Amino acid sequence: MVGTAQRGTGDGDRGDRPDPATEAFLRHRNLLFTVAYEMLGSAADAEDVLQETWLRWSGVDLDEVRDQRAYLVRVTTRQALGRLRTLGRRKESYVGSWLPEPLLTTPDVADDVALADSVSMAMLLVLETLAPIERAVFVLREVFDVGYDEIAEAVDKSQPAVRQIAHRARAHVAARRPRQVVSPAETRDALDAFRRAVETGDLQGLLGILAGDAVLLADGGGIKQAVLRPIVGGDKVARLMTAGWGRVGHRASMEPTEVNGYPALIVRLDGELDTVVAVHLEAGRITGLYAVRNPEKLSHMGRETLLRR
Repeated sequence: MVGTAQRGTGDGDRGDRPDPATEAFLRHRNLLFTVAYEMLGSAADAEDVLQETWLRWSGVDLDEVRDQRAYLVRVTTRQALGRLRTLGRRKESYVGSWLPEPLLTTPDVADDVALADSVSMAMLLVLETLAPIERAVFVLREVFDVGYDEIAEAVDKSQPAVRQIAHRARAHVAARRPRQVVSPAETRDALDAFRRAVETGDLQGLLGILAGDAVLLADGGGIKQAVLRPIVGGDKVARLMTAGWGRVGHRASMEPTEVNGYPALIVRLDGELDTVVAVHLEAGRITGLYAVRNPEKLSHMGRETLLRR
């Protein structure tokens, strides 16, 4: 994409530095990817949005752009909104539960508590319940602190309308978002206990770490075997996990990792990446268990993704 863009060849002092348009785009690329990913929950679609943003940006007269960051965020938002509507139609025919695409994230994402919370699996699932415009407004305002005037331009609404949408989206998210921010250390401890119980087939140990109303969501995308509907209840989830592990235990291994700003587990089957497991924790117990098996959603687990606000 941008890596193959034409480089400046004007004077010798520039050497192989990118041209000004490429330089500006690269400077904001991680921010733009994060905006698109939070709106879409899909890294692949976020990359496509960045490609479309770059194509539009490369034809712009930079002398006419007062604020490059605001301009790029505006273009990215518009492209993501179009993609979000397409994605919504695609989800209607999706096989089984749809989960966001997990990202292998750098340690500094966890250090930014607000960013980590906004890209967590649990929060991305809450954002899925918003209408496209509501999601765009919420993400830009609450996560990236974009001004109402800039948001209004990005979503083609008046400022009063954007303020109303922001208020409505904020109330909607507040009613559904995780009730407390859980530290990475707490999540890591819970995952360690979960992993030990699953590996040893310790049903009581699993029941001890799972909340009574725990929910398991699994995304195989119709490609890999996975439960098609949410499994509700700690007892049901625990029995399913121990039975499933019993079938593949000698071929599978679990290893800790960092996904979407929080500790998670990678499950390898015969040494190959098979599943990414993320969790949501409340009061020290796992209330949400998210298992992504769809191989089309695991392509970003081979390298760390830089997320920025």
